[in-house]
Amino acid sequence: MKIVIAGAGDVGFHLAELLAFENQDIILIDENQEVLDYAATHLDVMTLRGDSASIKVLRQADVNSASLFLAVTTSEKNNLMTAILAKQLGAKQTIARVKNREYLADEQLELFKKLGVDNLISPRSLAAKELTRLVSQCSFTDIFEFEDGKINLVGLTLDDYSPLVSRSLNEIQDKNLQNTILPIAILRGHQTIIPRGDTVLRRNDHIYFISKASCIKDVEDFVGRKHVEVKNVMIVGGSGLAYEAALSLQKDYNVKLVEKNKNRCKLLAEHLDNTLIIHGNASNIDLLESEGLSRMDVFIALTGNNETNIIACLTAKNRGVYKTIAQVENKEYTHISQNIGVDTLINKKLIAASNIFRFVRKGHIEAITALHGVDAEVIEYSIDKENQLTKKSLKDLHFPDTAIIGGVIRGEESLIPDGNFQLQKGDKVIIFALPESISRLEKLFR
Repeated sequence: MKIVIAGAGDVGFHLAELLAFENQDIILIDENQEVLDYAATHLDVMTLRGDSASIKVLRQADVNSASLFLAVTTSEKNNLMTAILAKQLGAKQTIARVKNREYLADEQLELFKKLGVDNLISPRSLAAKELTRLVSQCSFTDIFEFEDGKINLVGLTLDDYSPLVSRSLNEIQDKNLQNTILPIAILRGHQTIIPRGDTVLRRNDHIYFISKASCIKDVEDFVGRKHVEVKNVMIVGGSGLAYEAALSLQKDYNVKLVEKNKNRCKLLAEHLDNTLIIHGNASNIDLLESEGLSRMDVFIALTGNNETNIIACLTAKNRGVYKTIAQVENKEYTHISQNIGVDTLINKKLIAASNIFRFVRKGHIEAITALHGVDAEVIEYSIDKENQLTKKSLKDLHFPDTAIIGGVIRGEESLIPDGNFQLQKGDKVIIFALPESISRLEKLFR
């Protein structure tokens, strides 16, 4: 598949890195020669210097033969114009990165589609939605919804008090939960494990479950985690993501937002009606304490500095805050921050890449999710016709050992399948897959 990416900044480079790993044919366009040189020496991609909104440059990139065109520069207007031009020049599928929340409304999306922009993606809005989900289910370090929450993927870390530690999955099976929750993955240090019956769980294992929406509390009970009702939330950092997160959270929680820039504080105060804006620095522990840090249920660090976010979350944890969430855009810090005590990480690039990846994968894909630090993907395939998948039970399908079916959505019904389960036309199938199984899955679901 030929893919043209306009913009070699953080999001563009990250996407190019992931897609190059997939052996896609990639051209990266940017006006900055330095970032292009860096990309050329680190990735297997072609580079082209120039303005991506120039028809001449787009023709040089052979955009007419592109299966996918991604406009992900830092300029929203440039992205929209570039995607429209690329479509007119023959690109099959176009995606533009935007910031303006208004553009994501259904009527606006339809208008942009007529102009030639097939899909809009806002890494900031996607991350804000994820933050809202994480706060609403604060026992979990990760939570992803499929089909508007019919089935959930949740993750949590096993602590010293969990009754699951040092026991195999066979030992802890609960027949009452057999068709409601299913462990599908374990992150142990840097190793990703697909759990089997004889897998023994260890302290600090990060374990992921597929669960029916109505059975989320069962997961908490199963791992011995006490449910906490969230009332008070503190956010440090006044970025665009912090604003969108506060805008969403202030409807249901008492939110305090700490920002060091005075002018930014004034701007935030004008647009956030039910959030207390505090002028101060995230590293000033005395200030955070005076504003009730130790009484917070959730602490979210969204400054522009990874290290500040990690340290602020560790400080909050040390003050007794139940749930900490840090924005960490440097993937090298992912395992470190998880292992030293930060509950959950937010990475806008990873979230954006997950949403874009479904346009790259073969087969009828509804959604795709990447997990922080996990070398695998969670893919939602749809079965649109009768084929080999619908003629045999799961145990007879010769399914890859490095993949596991976690859940099936059949109409309004959410199902957790076992080996005797048989798929049907119209089913939406949620699969956890290690990289080596992807090509096999694409053939099965094509």
